[in-house]
Amino acid sequence: MTGLPVAEVSKAIAEWEASGAIRRYKAVIDWDAVDDDPTSEIVIAFIDVSLAPARGVGFDDVAARIARFDEVRSVHLVSGGHDLRCTVTGRSIRAVSDFVSQKLSTIDRVRATATYFVLKTYKRDGDSFTPAEQDHRLPVTP
Repeated sequence: MTGLPVAEVSKAIAEWEASGAIRRYKAVIDWDAVDDDPTSEIVIAFIDVSLAPARGVGFDDVAARIARFDEVRSVHLVSGGHDLRCTVTGRSIRAVSDFVSQKLSTIDRVRATATYFVLKTYKRDGDSFTPAEQDHRLPVTP
């Protein structure tokens, strides 16, 4: 696709992997399409966090601390009414609730949290989870 020799592309990919530019490879799975045990579902929540900034580090130290929790999938510094947006997973709503009340909200400088549970996923990582629309146009005949 690039028009470059395979060896050159392979070398570039190896360099990007070594430097950390390519972090990992992963599969994007539509868990609703997997016919599996319904008790094994994962609950996903977005948690907005308001912080008190600290001189010299701003929000970085708290964001790094939050990112170390196993339940946390992502942490972003955002604009708007809150400072951080975290993506958290758990085995149940109770598990996510316990994470927020026992781990997240007890961190120094965390002022407030707002939790939003994912009810349905339509698109993630650039992949659509909605079925393709059927073409309802009438056929054209001569």
